[in-house]
Amino acid sequence: MAFHLRSISLPSRPQANEAEVEQELLSLGASISSSTTISTMCDGLRRLGDIYNGVEEIVSLPSNQVGKMLDGVMECSLELLDLCSTMQEIFVEMKAIIQELQVALRKGDDAAAQAKIQSYSRLAKKAKKHFKKTAKKATSVGCRTDMLLTKAREIFVSLLESSVHLLSKEIEMPKQSLVSKAFYKKKAVVCEEEQLQALECSIGDLENGAGHLFRKLVQIRVSVLNILSS
Repeated sequence: MAFHLRSISLPSRPQANEAEVEQELLSLGASISSSTTISTMCDGLRRLGDIYNGVEEIVSLPSNQVGKMLDGVMECSLELLDLCSTMQEIFVEMKAIIQELQVALRKGDDAAAQAKIQSYSRLAKKAKKHFKKTAKKATSVGCRTDMLLTKAREIFVSLLESSVHLLSKEIEMPKQSLVSKAFYKKKAVVCEEEQLQALECSIGDLENGAGHLFRKLVQIRVSVLNILSS
């Protein structure tokens, strides 16, 4: 599954407006609610990055260049950049564990394979703690632009949280995942190598998606800093 950075139809006019961005956010929210697959999450990260292009255009409008609103954009983007950076690191670690798991399985080292799966599960739990911390932070909603930023933030966190949940299921649910307990007495875990390779690719796609979104958030911060310094 390759991560393609293709553009969505936002907008067809030269300048994005709040109504168009709001509609794209509603569409994206509905999409990720109706189809919870890793592919959908990857596509969602890409779409959200494109939506943030519209947010950047709106923030750059003279009517929105007020101190309080721009401060809110800076605070929100910094929080999301931190979460995005953390998730990129976690995805890199997950990929490395999957690669090491494949080596252990090829060697027939069941103990090492079990240890790698436990490490993978601990990483997923670590990620979930970051989501809880982010969710606890209240976001004040004032103007319509603030509302759009809040909605985009909620979808951002939901996408990453759902991604980690799906990745966790690949390892933690034997009947519906890659893992089958073939040796009940020894409690050894056997995973199909081809499926693990597919999981590794999926994690790579999510890592690329988070990187794409990270760059979009950096662009927004640069635009706001330029406005504040002008």
